[in-house]
Amino acid sequence: MSDWRPGISRAVLGERARLMASIRAFFAHRDVLEVDTPALASFGVSDPAIEPLVVRQSSSADGPRFLQTSPEFAMKRLLADGSGAIYQLGKVFRDGEVGGRHNPEFTMLEWYRPGWKLDALIAEVGELVSACLGRQAWETCSYRELFLDLLDIDPLTAQRESLARAARECVDTTGLALDRDGWLDLLMSHCVEPALAGRGLIFVRDYPASQAALARVVERDGQRVAQRFELFADGVELANGYRELLDPAQLRQRAQADNQRRRQAGQEERLLDPRLVEAMQAGLPDCSGVALGVDRLLMLKLGAATISEVLPFDWSRS
Repeated sequence: MSDWRPGISRAVLGERARLMASIRAFFAHRDVLEVDTPALASFGVSDPAIEPLVVRQSSSADGPRFLQTSPEFAMKRLLADGSGAIYQLGKVFRDGEVGGRHNPEFTMLEWYRPGWKLDALIAEVGELVSACLGRQAWETCSYRELFLDLLDIDPLTAQRESLARAARECVDTTGLALDRDGWLDLLMSHCVEPALAGRGLIFVRDYPASQAALARVVERDGQRVAQRFELFADGVELANGYRELLDPAQLRQRAQADNQRRRQAGQEERLLDPRLVEAMQAGLPDCSGVALGVDRLLMLKLGAATISEVLPFDWSRS
């Protein structure tokens, strides 16, 4: 017999409500406007690491729609139209992501700050998360520093074979045939992230240029790096932020590169949203933006071991 009851107690339900209220109060105090964009849209992201849930309409010739993996594209259209600083707090969807820290439907907080550089946004993310978790401080380091300190390897210059050898020292890599970024991702998730568990709140910035996604790329110490950061809290990846790409030509190039990797992996290609391109051509303002996993934030606040402990109805109960 199926269990109709929620998977969390009334007390945890109250903690969810209080966390949402505190997030909204944080942004209201800073005069950041809350917005609400479509959860179901005509285009999905091209990133090979992220798959949307697809909705096919039986009575429409418009083709499939995509449950959004992030409100990013629609929010950037608002920014290009002069919205000013905005945030969104709501549900997003990612196919196949089920596990201790993953649920295919989850709550994301995403916000954008026109005119802000990455350091200012990092500080604001730190203030929000510290307030929610009752923490006092955070640290910042580069992706390169972490790899050099923990693995004695330079992730910006090491060849694929060197990265593969380093991975074999940490985990069983039998049968794996990865490209350079694949080995970097494996080293980050299996060798670097576990070492962050005892370091509290730590912002990791300046990712390899090949992992820029929709962040700008700059040169530091003779190497091209992405103006991107991730926040880890007790070893849990919590937020991902960018100094946002403004060039529509680069946007097209990156989408084409994503689709080439998709073809090689046997994944379905994704068309680039032409409305996003038009918005960038019209003039996306200089801005920085970040997405934060709210369910994971609540996990950390309550000391929960799995995401199902903070969701009223996880994937198995939905």
